[in-house]
Amino acid sequence: MSKKEHRSYSAELKASAVKLVLEELKSITQVAEDLSIPVQTLHSWVNKGRQGALSGISTYNPDVVALQTELRQLKKQLALAEMERDIFKKGGRVLCERQPAKYAFMSYYHESYPLSVMARLLGVSVTGYYDWLHRQPSKRQQQHEAALTLITAAHEATRESYGSVRLHQYLLNQGHTLSLHCVRSLRERHDIRCKRHKRFKVTTHSNHQKPVYDNHLKQQFEQVKQANQAWVSDITYVLTEEGWLYVAGVKDVYTKELVGYCQSSRMTTDIVVQALQMAIKRRKPSKGLIVHSDRGSQYCSLAYRQLIEKHECVGSMSAKGNCYDNAPIESFWATLKNELVYHQHYQTRAEAMSDIQSFIEIFYNRMRIQAKLGFRSPAQVFEGCKMVA
Repeated sequence: MSKKEHRSYSAELKASAVKLVLEELKSITQVAEDLSIPVQTLHSWVNKGRQGALSGISTYNPDVVALQTELRQLKKQLALAEMERDIFKKGGRVLCERQPAKYAFMSYYHESYPLSVMARLLGVSVTGYYDWLHRQPSKRQQQHEAALTLITAAHEATRESYGSVRLHQYLLNQGHTLSLHCVRSLRERHDIRCKRHKRFKVTTHSNHQKPVYDNHLKQQFEQVKQANQAWVSDITYVLTEEGWLYVAGVKDVYTKELVGYCQSSRMTTDIVVQALQMAIKRRKPSKGLIVHSDRGSQYCSLAYRQLIEKHECVGSMSAKGNCYDNAPIESFWATLKNELVYHQHYQTRAEAMSDIQSFIEIFYNRMRIQAKLGFRSPAQVFEGCKMVA
């Protein structure tokens, strides 16, 4: 008979195997099977490990092992709690939805989180999820999901600022034939809401002795029938961690486009002059254009008046303390703040300036459709005016 061969094991393997038993609390049988080690051999190593007689293993201390075990359990609990927090953060909206919406959420995140954890948090079963996954959706369900996807994408593209009517028109403009009832009902069912608006406060400061223009506009905004017939201008301010950022704007009454603007850390004559200069450079208006503002000291300055007269415009100013005479530009400030500024926390003026410029140039002037413009954007209205001319 041949002698039975004895397999040799490295000190590292012995130490690793014993740690799995003593520190990870795995069974000797399981570890022996996983590492292809005779059970009796592993028993011997474990006994030596407990006595500190095995290379790479310190003297066994039950208290230390218990603390290590507790630490591992706490780490697992913390990891689970963090995972549950992330799931709630991403799936909070579907908690009150029906099961299909919850299953759709699980399907989307199945590679990120265990199904069992998501099912427990959402109050559904894994079995139900698999049944839903393999069930062929009806044609109506497919249409519902497709419509919801379009509505959600449109809601995000319009900065969460459109109600059902404007969102419906936006989708029609994009070539999607959804009914207004469909848009309204899906928004309500899935809690798709506009950003909450705050009341916008109008401020005017006209306590000075500088000369003022007569009011040529007199709130006759509906009488303005073409672009570059009347502009309105004003200053607002935005809070940042660095302090106030002042924004001067010039708006075309007919197209509702913000044709000029300037931003600065100081509320000086320069910002109203530069805003008007931008508008004139962009639009090159004919003489006789009405340039309206309130009676703020910046608008009554010599430099501003000289700019108006140089380009043969007609200066116009609101009645003292009457903000309604300048309503179109006040309306724009309310839009800017309700749809952008009130939902941000700016660390620097530069950050706010960049955000405001993007809102004006990319979204408001070119994308944001308005009911009073026939559900067109200000830029589209201006292009229409050029074609007619």
